[in-house]
Amino acid sequence: MDTTPKGNRLHIAIFGRTNVGKSSLLNYLIGQEIAITSPVAGTTTDVVEKAAELLPLGPVLFLDTAGLDDASELAAARLRKTARIFDRADCILLVTEAEVWSGYEESVLGEARQRKIPVLAVVNKTDLAAPSPAYVKRLAALTGADGEAAGRVVTLSSIDPAGREAALEALKRHLLEMAPDAFIETPPLVGDLLPAGGLAVLVVPIDLQAPKGRLILPQVQTIRDALDNDAAALIVKERELAAALALLNRRPDVAVCDSQAILKVAADVPPEIPCTTFSVLFARQKGDLATAAAGAAVIETLRPGDKVLVAEACSHHPLQDDIGRVKIPRWLRQYVGGELTVDVTAGRDYPDNVGDYRLIIHCGGCMLTRREMLTRLQKARSAGVAVTNYGLAISFTQGVIRRVLGPFPAALTAFERKTAELKKGRG
Repeated sequence: MDTTPKGNRLHIAIFGRTNVGKSSLLNYLIGQEIAITSPVAGTTTDVVEKAAELLPLGPVLFLDTAGLDDASELAAARLRKTARIFDRADCILLVTEAEVWSGYEESVLGEARQRKIPVLAVVNKTDLAAPSPAYVKRLAALTGADGEAAGRVVTLSSIDPAGREAALEALKRHLLEMAPDAFIETPPLVGDLLPAGGLAVLVVPIDLQAPKGRLILPQVQTIRDALDNDAAALIVKERELAAALALLNRRPDVAVCDSQAILKVAADVPPEIPCTTFSVLFARQKGDLATAAAGAAVIETLRPGDKVLVAEACSHHPLQDDIGRVKIPRWLRQYVGGELTVDVTAGRDYPDNVGDYRLIIHCGGCMLTRREMLTRLQKARSAGVAVTNYGLAISFTQGVIRRVLGPFPAALTAFERKTAELKKGRG
């Protein structure tokens, strides 16, 4: 589980005032001294990330934040980083103390309610002061989700071993209840396109962007998903695809390729075999494929001078002919027939001014959680900006988008409806 990508882990954010014991709680949960602790307020000055295996939940990522009431010289910058954690959080641990509830805690609770992020109140430092039953009852009422008679509260001392096991079990039980369905039941990549005993042909590139001696993460995860669903995967390069298909004595159930090879692969794969791309598979697993399909239709309306945002979820050193920074902008300009203003963001740097763009083209998001990707899609929708992804944008400009959406009827319908709507608007 140590090698589980961050984007596939349950993201648990730890919020609270300075010196309330957030870092001590993290060490308590992990069972080792990961975060620096001190009685001096403001010891944690930035977001601390710690990947861990927390049974029975499985792989998780803890996000230990700076104190909400940080009053140091760099407080504003730190608090902006802390606020961004809401975009990543699947669950929130709101750490407080006995009989202490202020505007800081209310602000976290309000933001969580707005985003529908479940909150567990953790009353820490019970070795110094135990909370009254009335205080615990109040927190239960405040953190209760819709339809729940009582909310989620755990009382503990993160430095006192007495009662540790009982407190940990209570905390884990709450987290298991709070974990979103998308985490408990991860949407498949390719498994639902394959019957038991089925066959997927995966066309992988071996180029500058492929790690030496290894496949890239989307390819590895797709192979594993096929195996987990009792199917087989045949791995070939694009130059060997036609020959490999000719050797088979049965028709594959699906063919999946790198987005950059879609034009050749679509030509080599017979039309009766469903064909799509790794990027499209991840658009479905991590976000909302119908939204991305409708967003791709907007490419037809781009005009010279329009602004486009290319958003990458990972940070990497740009290589020659980089897909996001070079190839996609080039294909878009060729399709539009003129110059476009194309901005690129990477990693967690998703801009606040998304409303400045006509279109956002996002990567597959294999390094993001589903919640974080859905948050990005929601920000675009709120700003009235269309959003699609790498694979769909490339397939559109190459004229094969209906082919790659063929295995996903609902997404294909969303694309066709948006296309008709845009045509009607132009008429």
